[in-house]
Amino acid sequence: MADRAEILEVALDGIPEGIALLGSEFQILFWNRAAAAITGYASAELISRQAPESLWMSCAWPGNEGADIGAQAGRGIKVHIQHKLGHDVPAIVRTLMLRDEFGGRVGTAIIFHPAESPDALPHGECEAGSSVEASQVELEERLGAMLENLVQGGESFGVLWITVDQAHELRRTHGAGACEAMLKKVEQTMANGLRPAEEMGRWGDDEFLVLSHERTPEMLAAHAQVLAGLARTADFRWWGDRVTLTVSIGAAQAEQDESLVELLEKAKAAMLISFDAGGNQIMSAPRRHACSPS
Repeated sequence: MADRAEILEVALDGIPEGIALLGSEFQILFWNRAAAAITGYASAELISRQAPESLWMSCAWPGNEGADIGAQAGRGIKVHIQHKLGHDVPAIVRTLMLRDEFGGRVGTAIIFHPAESPDALPHGECEAGSSVEASQVELEERLGAMLENLVQGGESFGVLWITVDQAHELRRTHGAGACEAMLKKVEQTMANGLRPAEEMGRWGDDEFLVLSHERTPEMLAAHAQVLAGLARTADFRWWGDRVTLTVSIGAAQAEQDESLVELLEKAKAAMLISFDAGGNQIMSAPRRHACSPS
């Protein structure tokens, strides 16, 4: 009968994300098949060794000077990995400090996967074929039309990237059904604060996107405050217990000379700053140009 270590190894090898387990001196103790596929380095080349310096291109990777492991917790950060063949692989990385029962660090777990194509619109994760993916497609089409209209001299617009701060924990503790019920409740509550002609839809398993016609970053941020306040009033109960809900919002005003990818990256980055700061906050993405629209 296989022992627990063998069972764990088989399980980790079946995960589609790259998994690396590092010891206390950052030597590689485990390197799964996905990690090998992403980087080109086979497990046999790395086990019990320090990874090649060319692989750890970002200072955010453990073992590099100035590494900040805590900053990668949760949603992860974007880094650049150098493939064994020499080309650059953008990737999203999360790390987890491994500690013993006394709190001492015994190692580090690294989880990583390739980032989206530079030409792909950034959005939250969701299952292929789900209603969330259908919502993403509809919002992408509308965003494209709005940006084209702006380039041709039409009205300004902005986007609000919204995540529910408690979604991940609720899904972990109460299951996907409870989380989905909560998200629908939040969406219904925030919908009461939408302006005429505004659109809101799911942008990920835990996220929403609002397409707003507010004309300035200040007006967009004020509108985000209203929606955040409404989200806090959502009366969501599960098995009789009321769950307090808050949202983190990234607000970004569209500019004529930027792409949709750039616009959404601004909104996403602002949302992540809000979330990482403890949630229940609104962060406005800086504009590239100081002048305001006429």
